Amino acid sequence: MALTFLWVTATPAFAAPESVPMEQQVKDVVSHLEGVMDTSAQAAANPGAPNVRMTTCKVKVENANASLNSRPSVFLYQEQALSQKLGSPYRQRLLRVAPSVDGQSVESRAFRPPTPEKLIGLCNKPERQRIIRQSDLGQVTCSVFLKPVGEDYVGETPAAGCPTNFKGAVRITNTITLHKTGMDTQDRGFDARGNLVWGAKERPYQYRWVKK
Repeated sequence: MALTFLWVTATPAFAAPESVPMEQQVKDVVSHLEGVMDTSAQAAANPGAPNVRMTTCKVKVENANASLNSRPSVFLYQEQALSQKLGSPYRQRLLRVAPSVDGQSVESRAFRPPTPEKLIGLCNKPERQRIIRQSDLGQVTCSVFLKPVGEDYVGETPAAGCPTNFKGAVRITNTITLHKTGMDTQDRGFDARGNLVWGAKERPYQYRWVKK
């Protein structure tokens, strides 16, 4: 199961981009992500479904170069773990939340850290101690582009998805919705023939706030 940032049952009309200043949209998306969520309610209603905890916090990238700071941006660290194995996250990412290049959406760009074991439990530290080096960011994996829809933010990966080599998939797609009670995410992996090999089939993964 991968993150990353939404699924809706119908396609809503996006709010006019000019109605919410882009800098505020970035802050809104960060606010929707920062904190602790889990899938305990969904797991309770569906025996056999995993109970996953997602923890996200702000970090500072030390000596970030101009390309990372070219637009107003916030960096986040995010880890996902089975609730009974919180000390052994199965997925760790660093996220850069910033206006997209065309200024029409908020881009959440995910990086795979090269030494993820060094970051385990980072969100347990005070914010002033959550400092990483630019070299800790690692490889870019994918981006989700989000727009405001009422009080929510809805987004998806590029139409062609993003390349991967995870569990037999060569391409991943994701659709997410950030809302007041948490996040719904429908991430999927496809093989070279376009067959779904893992991920949400019909219903999204439903993360709900534990604490913000």
